Amino acid sequence: MEHAYESVAQDAESVGQDTEPRQKAACPRTARPLRPDDDGTGERWRFGFPGRAGAEVHTRGARLRSLILPDRWGHTADVVLAPRDPAACEGSARYFGATVGRYANRIAHGGLVVDGVTHRLATQETGHTLHGGPDGFDQRLWRCEPFHSAHRTGVRLFLHSPDGDQGFPGALDVRLTYTLDRDDNLTMSYQAVTDAPTIVNLANHAYWNLEGEGRGNVLAHHLQVAAPLYTPVDAELIPDGPHRPVSDTPFDLRRHRRLSDVLTHTDPQLALAGGGFDHNWVLDGALQAGPRPAAVLYAPASGRRMEVRTTEPGIQVYTAQGLTGDITGKAGRPYHAYAGVALETQHFPDSPNRPDYPAVVLRPGELYRSTTIHRFTTVAA
Repeated sequence: MEHAYESVAQDAESVGQDTEPRQKAACPRTARPLRPDDDGTGERWRFGFPGRAGAEVHTRGARLRSLILPDRWGHTADVVLAPRDPAACEGSARYFGATVGRYANRIAHGGLVVDGVTHRLATQETGHTLHGGPDGFDQRLWRCEPFHSAHRTGVRLFLHSPDGDQGFPGALDVRLTYTLDRDDNLTMSYQAVTDAPTIVNLANHAYWNLEGEGRGNVLAHHLQVAAPLYTPVDAELIPDGPHRPVSDTPFDLRRHRRLSDVLTHTDPQLALAGGGFDHNWVLDGALQAGPRPAAVLYAPASGRRMEVRTTEPGIQVYTAQGLTGDITGKAGRPYHAYAGVALETQHFPDSPNRPDYPAVVLRPGELYRSTTIHRFTTVAA
């Protein structure tokens, strides 16, 4: 079904053309594969601009493995958490930087109904389906090809998911485009088509530490989320009741707040998530045709600032309180609790079973589209 993408009027890598600088920039480093990892576990592709941002993507799980950025003094660091061994994509490291699907987040009890037909999905040990099931898209080898121009460079990744994959109905063909432009904007654009009614919700699960991966925790980071509501959860992190106002709670991030300040609250929702955030925020304006502001993450020591813009109606914030030090990062240091923060732009958890949530059904002849842009800047001291 990949030929269906040829009819798309606006290609994913055209996003952000209106932000191109007037001065001629250095040519991009063309995306190229490094040597394949051992045991057929995939390839790593690097791309970027000399003296600017540089990224590495791994084809197992279509995962963002690295993003090198300058700080306010021009010193560079890798701001994406990843295990030291590129092939370590299982167990507690399986979601680091990965593309998760066919349905990101949780589906309660592994059950959903599409057009009156009940489907039983593969579940994890919790009895629920998380990020597409035990063999989700994060565990697959994606096909990869590069692209570049004077102003942007990146890779496109492709995956075919057959009918019945992890219990999901319909065959699905997915294209994901990672793009870096010369203004240090990283864009992730998803497209998918199906041959039968199904559900789709794709997201990236990168953990960010804007001081640099392995350089302590993110508790000094400031976070802002453009959302008046959040989704409460039960003890198994399944949505529990209607969305709640963020007012007068630690979930009120409409103005930037330091994570160490909000995570010390005694709110029972923080306790249910193990001492931090693992919740969905309902963004202002819900679904949008074009990316609009969702969140801002800022690291005071380095001055790095990341603005997240998305077409999605929600953003799942996970402060990585579940990390225990069993994963050794690229710099050779273990990742402990709060070593990074995930900002997963997506539809709401358990949407297939919640008719009051935005729809996630994709039908033949329709095109699933989702775009998230990460804009990186530095703030002077």
